[in-house]
Amino acid sequence: MEDVAVMPLKFAYWVPNVSGGLVVSTIEQRTSHDPAYNVEVARAAERVGFEYALTQVRYLASYGADAQHESTSFSLALLLATERLKVIAAVHPFFWHPGVLAKFAATTQELTNNRLALNVVSGWFKNEATQLGVTWHEHDDRYKQSEEFIELLRGVWSEDGYSQSGEFFNAQDITFRPQPKITPELFQGGNSTAAQAMAGRVSDWYFMNGKSIGDAAAGVREVSALAAANGRSVRFGLNGFALVRDTREEAESVLEEIIAKADRTKVEGFGAAVQEAGNSTKDGKGMWADSEFRDLVQYNDGFRTGLVGTPDEVARRVLAYELVGVDLLLLGFLHVKEEVEAFGELVIPRVRELEARLTAGEDLDLGPELDEAVAAATVPVPA
Repeated sequence: MEDVAVMPLKFAYWVPNVSGGLVVSTIEQRTSHDPAYNVEVARAAERVGFEYALTQVRYLASYGADAQHESTSFSLALLLATERLKVIAAVHPFFWHPGVLAKFAATTQELTNNRLALNVVSGWFKNEATQLGVTWHEHDDRYKQSEEFIELLRGVWSEDGYSQSGEFFNAQDITFRPQPKITPELFQGGNSTAAQAMAGRVSDWYFMNGKSIGDAAAGVREVSALAAANGRSVRFGLNGFALVRDTREEAESVLEEIIAKADRTKVEGFGAAVQEAGNSTKDGKGMWADSEFRDLVQYNDGFRTGLVGTPDEVARRVLAYELVGVDLLLLGFLHVKEEVEAFGELVIPRVRELEARLTAGEDLDLGPELDEAVAAATVPVPA
């Protein structure tokens, strides 16, 4: 690991704007979708070193939840209650005209010192779309729709007299005032060939579901190559679920309890829906296509990232992901506020210390398993 330049990894957390917590399990989750609770979490998160929060989007509550708050309004509330935290509002292109969202975003940037970001979600929940009366396109067409959506957002944010004629969205001679001084960062997820190609062409950030170190490295390598072919670069976020305890045994015990108490009916229902969506791709590479029951208990495969153990163990694993090209970790927690605070106090400082030692030229020993995983990854660390 000599002569490796490490940029500080960014940390984000899943906003619990949905009832029932972040795992589909009957285990106790000391969390709430209540707005006041979420303001407390956001303020705690920015105090302990988190730079981003991601507000989930759903209009008909899913994952077995009973209630869910709308993402853009909830994000604005969190932004107005904080000073530094960036909030990523998830949005579906088939529920918005991009010109309307562009205006909302430009106003929000002025209100919040340019801290809004957007996660453009191409969608898997067909029933939600059809029950609300919008057209549900085939898998690859939904990514074309998202790409046009992003193009129009950027166009009206940056150009006068902007026009666009597309298959999904149109605009004629649009000039917005005010245009944002800093345009919101644009995130997207997806595991399919269509999703990766879209990221390579238009997105600032590419989110990956929870993955092993080797699989995350492969995702970084594939999308980086696509972006480079378009004369661009992309940054990478990775989903994870953190269980940090005094001992590895205690952390692993909590993980197994979460899975043992999984709400089987809800997990299997979610799994059937998302795996049908994942397998609908032409090459079977969609999200969740190979997820097993235990993966789906945390609905973005967060357990696969393996952030389970003591603060030192988790910090070393975090650095390993950074070394293979991950720029941001998006984290879920069991007891959200108290574990966000604990992660920020116990893990983030250890990660910063490891980054500083590595940048200073020290040859770190992360342990045989992590050293081997990093060595096997051929992705260079971004300068």
